[in-house]
Amino acid sequence: MSGAFLQQNVIMKWRPILQDLTFTIILWSYYTAGFVLFFAPFYLLAYCFSRNRQRTFQKLNHLFYKGFFGLVKRLIPACRWEIPKEVREIQSSVIVCNHRSYIDPILLISLYPRHTTIAKARLFRIPIFGKMLTLSGYIPSKAVGRFGELMIDLMERMPEFMDSGGNVFIFPEGTRTRDGHIGSLNKGAFKIARMCRAPVTVLFVENTDKLLAPGKFLFNTRSPNRIILTKLSEIHPDYGADDFSMNGFMQDIHGLLVKKSINNGL
Repeated sequence: MSGAFLQQNVIMKWRPILQDLTFTIILWSYYTAGFVLFFAPFYLLAYCFSRNRQRTFQKLNHLFYKGFFGLVKRLIPACRWEIPKEVREIQSSVIVCNHRSYIDPILLISLYPRHTTIAKARLFRIPIFGKMLTLSGYIPSKAVGRFGELMIDLMERMPEFMDSGGNVFIFPEGTRTRDGHIGSLNKGAFKIARMCRAPVTVLFVENTDKLLAPGKFLFNTRSPNRIILTKLSEIHPDYGADDFSMNGFMQDIHGLLVKKSINNGL
């Protein structure tokens, strides 16, 4: 009896970890093998035949990550998603959002067929993947070396992109928070908004770090969770006004994020 009891305890102890591991392998398999088998041929066709590669690549990225989160929802029913219609329907805006988890940017890609964002410059150096980032019209974080010409080209086309309904989403903190507190904001997103005379939409994401914590490989597939994406404000600044202050504008947005964070008990 003691041996059977010990064996049962071992099984009970390892079962949750095995569930997390199994579902994580399935999700990362979609992310890797699934991409190669099911999506890569469409990217190749788009590269060879599309008249607007950037737009087509963005749409394919959107569909790929939409499928990823569809799989997440099937495998992890304990995780509930609250993304209201007003968030899904944002267009022609610079979207700024707090940053909790690796999945935050791909979540926004899954919501918006027409999108671009700022990606770390080192990612553009990765063979094939870096080329896909370039073809998707994503913006390198540093305009050094060969990235300078790419950034100039993207910035010149940005007003047209946004006028056609595209969104630029950026996590102005620059990195994922470990404790939920809002860090200082970088100016990149706000410079783009001013250049394009575009509105700035402020979003707040909650609990993505409970699904996939920073620095972790395994998804948390068992704990009840609610991932919430809230629209805090849509701001239409008068960029040409004599009293417009970029620093003041950024402080106002930082204040919105901090207030929401405090209200959430962070």
